[in-house]
Amino acid sequence: MKKLSKGTPVSLVLGSGGARGLAHIGVIQWLEEQGYRIASISGSSMGALVGGIYAAGELDAYRRWVCALRRTDVLRFLDFAFSANGLFKGDHIMDTLRDMVGEHLIEDLPIAYTAVATDIERQREVWLSRGPLFDAIRASIAVPTVFTPHHHEGLTLVDGGLLNPVPIAPTFRDLTDLTIAVDLNGETDIARTRDSAAARDERDGGDLDLHARIVQFLDVIGQNLMAPPERDLGMFELVSRSYETMQKAIARLKLAAYAPDVVIEVPRDACGAHEFFRAREMIELGYRLAESAMPSGESTTGRSCPERSLLGTRHRP
Repeated sequence: MKKLSKGTPVSLVLGSGGARGLAHIGVIQWLEEQGYRIASISGSSMGALVGGIYAAGELDAYRRWVCALRRTDVLRFLDFAFSANGLFKGDHIMDTLRDMVGEHLIEDLPIAYTAVATDIERQREVWLSRGPLFDAIRASIAVPTVFTPHHHEGLTLVDGGLLNPVPIAPTFRDLTDLTIAVDLNGETDIARTRDSAAARDERDGGDLDLHARIVQFLDVIGQNLMAPPERDLGMFELVSRSYETMQKAIARLKLAAYAPDVVIEVPRDACGAHEFFRAREMIELGYRLAESAMPSGESTTGRSCPERSLLGTRHRP
């Protein structure tokens, strides 16, 4: 690895993986605290969302917002599309993020930024590095069957993770000293301690109203009625796992073909793709994994990373 110093310019590649992408926030926190200068970001799906908000200088506000989400809060942001193209429109969450971050053109951002999406009609990868930031983010997060496709400049765009879950190639044009890739489809870590369902319910329990408790109760009953004793996968879980299996295989090929200087692997069983209410846990995990993967001069272990401020998020060109 290259000799590193404070202010080392970094190209950061942020992969796709749903709620596991909240670990990107912890990785960014660690890099900032150690004095690395993130000069370029290439992101796919959730990586495009976190990376875009960071490039706009508002990741601290997003961290506070997402860490306050409870299980029932997440449901409020899902606007049914009533369409054969996807379950949700995504307008509500995009409007919420625009209000938080503001409107930005990618070419006006103080650091280089590329969101990767998939042109579903031409079956090719698309790099979005100009135009409205949230058009690029909305296209990159359009997971097939979950969100409706995003129509942009005559293209029908869906989730970038479909073809490139770890988009390293866009960083080849960067004049930086180090390329760091965060892969959200890493090997499972059976030994890693995870919160039990009971512990999470206890953590969330105080803010569940009667309606939410009824929905939760019916959900459990439905799972028990529909799942046979041998615990076959449900339709949603089968599609989700199939998508993750595909992404893992593609990620392995991309990482082998375009080897970055450092790979930070987030275990694919760290949390479910939809479990955004586990933000604090994922941010802490990302911070620890960055600390383990990257050389560090001064130890930072033991600090409560989810509460730290993101110093330097207002970048200079």
